Amino acid sequence: MRLSNLADYAVVTMSAAARHCGGARTSAGELAAETGLPAPTVQKVVSKLTAAGLLRSTRGAGGGLQLARPAAAITLADIVEAVEGPITLTACIDGHDCAVDHSCTVKRHWPMVNAALRGALAGIPLTRLSVEAV
Repeated sequence: MRLSNLADYAVVTMSAAARHCGGARTSAGELAAETGLPAPTVQKVVSKLTAAGLLRSTRGAGGGLQLARPAAAITLADIVEAVEGPITLTACIDGHDCAVDHSCTVKRHWPMVNAALRGALAGIPLTRLSVEAV
């Protein structure tokens, strides 16, 4: 399994936003400058993260972006799902057609595998990802 570039960028963006936690609000432009990501990409990611309720955007003077809840209450699973949707390893779990669905002996086990993967990602809070290397 590999995260999409957009999911990776969402993690990087949220990590940068978390470093502003408790301070002044930030902007998508500032996050782009801090992360080295292109501003249009950060804006797209910020839009998805805001829609998922992970970031809060305030307009006007003194406005900007801030985490919608404490960094410790946001997990890697939350961030990935905000961009990718539910964490599933196979298409058959999402209700997509499968050529071997009628004879598949593994399908009933995929929910357990997906839950284990999601659980692992849910066990990593944003606070662990936002610590700068020393």
